[in-house]
Amino acid sequence: METIKTTVHWLSYTYYLYVFGYASLFKVFQKTTMMQSMQSFGFNKTWTISIGILELTGVLLIVAGIVIHRLKAIGILLLLPFAIGAFTAHMAHQEYNHFYNSLIVCVLSIILLATDKNVKITLS
Repeated sequence: METIKTTVHWLSYTYYLYVFGYASLFKVFQKTTMMQSMQSFGFNKTWTISIGILELTGVLLIVAGIVIHRLKAIGILLLLPFAIGAFTAHMAHQEYNHFYNSLIVCVLSIILLATDKNVKITLS
């Protein structure tokens, strides 16, 4: 059972980094399609780059979390609102081809926290 949990955690980790990694870099480096998409949501260039920088910060925290475990949880908690916001924005604009990744990272945020050996979730 522990092997399955570990495998799920690291597969989730990899996909999570992939989605947020390319999304943040596309915003920071101002890829035309990303800038147009963000503008259709009402975000100007400054906001788009700011969001990209914050997402990239979360990605870097998650990568650094391999060594300093607390940083991974902090990075996931930083990125969770962006995942929820992306899911909401894509659904509101009926961009169903893009909403899957945002839905997946919303779910993976919880999976990553729940399967991390260094995170304890207590509900009381």
